[in-house]
Amino acid sequence: MAGKQQTHYEIDMCNGPILSKMLRFSIPLMCSSVLQLLFNAADIVVVGRWAGDNSLAAVGSNTALIGLLTNLFVGLAVGANTLAAKYYGARDRDALHRVVHTSILLSIISGLVLTVVGVFGARTILIWMQTPENVLDLATLYLRIYFLGMTATMVYNFGAALLRAEGDTQRPLYFLSLAGVVNIVLNLFFVIVCKLDVAGVAIATVISQCISASLVLRCMVKDTGPLHLDLKKMRLHPQAMRQILRIGLPAGFQGILFSLSNVVIQSSVNTFGEVIMAGNSAAANIEQFVYVSMNAMYQATISFTSQNYGAGNYHRIRKIMIRAQGCVLVVGLVLGNAATLAGRVLLSIYTTSPPVIEAGLVRMGIVCTTYALCGMMDVMVGGLRGIGYSIMPMLVSLVGACGLRLLWIATIFQLPQFHTIQTIYWSYPISWAITFGVHVICFLWAMKKVKRQLLPEGAPAPVEVPPLWKRRPFPNKKKAAGIRWIPAAFPFTALAAA
Repeated sequence: MAGKQQTHYEIDMCNGPILSKMLRFSIPLMCSSVLQLLFNAADIVVVGRWAGDNSLAAVGSNTALIGLLTNLFVGLAVGANTLAAKYYGARDRDALHRVVHTSILLSIISGLVLTVVGVFGARTILIWMQTPENVLDLATLYLRIYFLGMTATMVYNFGAALLRAEGDTQRPLYFLSLAGVVNIVLNLFFVIVCKLDVAGVAIATVISQCISASLVLRCMVKDTGPLHLDLKKMRLHPQAMRQILRIGLPAGFQGILFSLSNVVIQSSVNTFGEVIMAGNSAAANIEQFVYVSMNAMYQATISFTSQNYGAGNYHRIRKIMIRAQGCVLVVGLVLGNAATLAGRVLLSIYTTSPPVIEAGLVRMGIVCTTYALCGMMDVMVGGLRGIGYSIMPMLVSLVGACGLRLLWIATIFQLPQFHTIQTIYWSYPISWAITFGVHVICFLWAMKKVKRQLLPEGAPAPVEVPPLWKRRPFPNKKKAAGIRWIPAAFPFTALAAA
C-alpha cells in the first residue's frame, strides 16, 4: 500500500473541488442503480407483454415485500461503506483490512439467512399482504426462485459498497452492464421460447445476480490496494463487526420501516383490485428510476462525509451537504416531472391495457412529481450517517415517515370521503416533507457536536490530508504533523444519548 499509485477508479474526496468529484462519483453509481433496477423492470415488461396482467401483478406486487426482507442487510452494507470510507480517510490500514474481510463474510451469511426466509416463508407473508387468490400462486413461485439468488445479491451489494469507499463507482457499473444484458436476454428466452412465465424471469434474475457478484469478488481479490480481499482470511472480526452493526443495523431498520409502510400501503392498494394493482406496480417501477438517480447523491454524501470526517475536515463536510442538496433537488425535479409528462408512453412499455395505464398515471401525478422531497430527505440521512449518527435518523424516520403513513392509512384513509387510491398516494409527499424538516434540525445539532470534536477551542485549523496513494511510508497517526486525527471509533456515546 505504501507504493500504491492512484488509479483512475479512485477519487480523492478530502482535497480539491467538491461538486465535480461528487458528480464523477454519483453518475456511474446512478447508471449502476438504473441497470440494477432494469433486472426487475425487464421482469415486469416481459411478463406484462407476454404473460398477462395476472403475471404482471404477481411480479410487481413482490417489490415492496422484497424490499422489506432485504433492507436490514442492505443497511449493513451501508455500515460497511461508512466505516471503510472513514478508515480510508484516516489512513488506518489495519482497521480497513478488518472491515473488508468481515463485510464479505457477513454478506454471505446475510444471503443465506434471506434465502431460508424467502423460500420457506413466501406464501405465508404474501397471504398476510392480502394478495388476491388468483395471483397468489404465481407471486409465491416468483418470490421463492428470486430468493435462491439472494446470497449473490448480498455479496454484490457489500462488495460494491466497499469499492465506493475509495470512490470507485465505475467497475460496479461495468459488472452490472454485463449482468443486465444477460438478464434481459434470458428473460425473453425463458418466457417466450420456454414458456416458463414468472419462473423464467426469476431464474434469469438469479443468474444475472450471480454474474455481478462473481465479478465484484474477482475485482477485490485481484486488487493490490487497501481493499484487497484474501478469501482465506475472511472472518468476523469482533471490533469491525460491532462497528458495522452499530451503523448498519439502524440504517437497515430504517429501510425496513420504510418498506413496512410500503407493504401496508401495498395491502391497501390490493383492496382496489387487479387493475389498480397492475397500474400501481408499473408506475412504482418507473418512479424507482427517479429514486435511484437521487439515491446516488445519498451514497455520495455518505462516502464523502465519512472520508472527510475520518480526516478531520469539518468545514468541508458543510460544503458537501450544500452541494449534495442542490444536486438532488435538480435531479428530483427534472426527472420526476419528465417521467410524469411522459407517463403514458412509459406505462405503455409495461402494459397495453388502457385501464392499467390510467391507474398508473394517477399514482405518477402525485408521487413522481414530488419525488425531490424524498431525495432531499435521504441526503440529510446520508450526512448524519457519514458523521457517525445512525440511530437518530432511524428514530426520525420511524416517527416521521413510517409512523405518519401508518397513521394516515388508519385514520384519513378510513373516512368514506377519503377512501380513494389518491388518498393513499398523498401519504408519500406529506411524510417526506415532514421528515426532511426534522432531519435538517437534527443535522445542525449533530454538526455542533462534531465541530467541538474536530475543532476544539484553541486548536490549530486542520490542513487538507494528502491522498492515500501519495502517503509513503504509512505514518503513525498520532504523530502525523499538521493533521488533526480523530479517535478510531465514531461518537457512539453521543449517538446513543440521542
